Amino acid sequence: MHSFCHMGGHEEVELCQGLQRLKQEHELLRKQKQYLFELAQAIGGDAGVQNWKERLLALRKNVQVFINELDPHSEREEGVLFPMMAQYIGRTSGPIAVMEYEHDQAKQRITSFLAKTAELPETVDRDSAMALADKIIQAYHILTEHFMKEENVLFPMAERLLSDEEKEELAEKISQI
Repeated sequence: MHSFCHMGGHEEVELCQGLQRLKQEHELLRKQKQYLFELAQAIGGDAGVQNWKERLLALRKNVQVFINELDPHSEREEGVLFPMMAQYIGRTSGPIAVMEYEHDQAKQRITSFLAKTAELPETVDRDSAMALADKIIQAYHILTEHFMKEENVLFPMAERLLSDEEKEELAEKISQI
């Protein structure tokens, strides 16, 4: 069964099972990262707080939950989808290179936040706390743009490029990660 899609406009392209799954995973990740964003933005907001350690640790706990969902999702894309698409459009420049770069940028910030909050001093002042929370705010903005690009550009492109056999292989491989 072939689904044809038109190049113009933002018509909803019907995605195959594997791509649909990746897109649906964005929904859960979106909710989680929105919550992280709100927690991170609240850090530094209350002038009455002298020590921000507890708030940072609460943010850290939620970031770890998020990463446990984000990592396998990224692996499904980087380990399965991107290489399949790269056969058609290459990997060193163009959309795949951009997607991988954005994954790296978001992960660097999250990893840095986790590393720097692993051993906090007894007291964390407002400026230090805000600087740390800012890494999560930056990751949030990168991933927000990134998900939109995948949903509006990359997934529809994959739907057009991949053969029916490849789409079956995609669904099978990502279900194993």
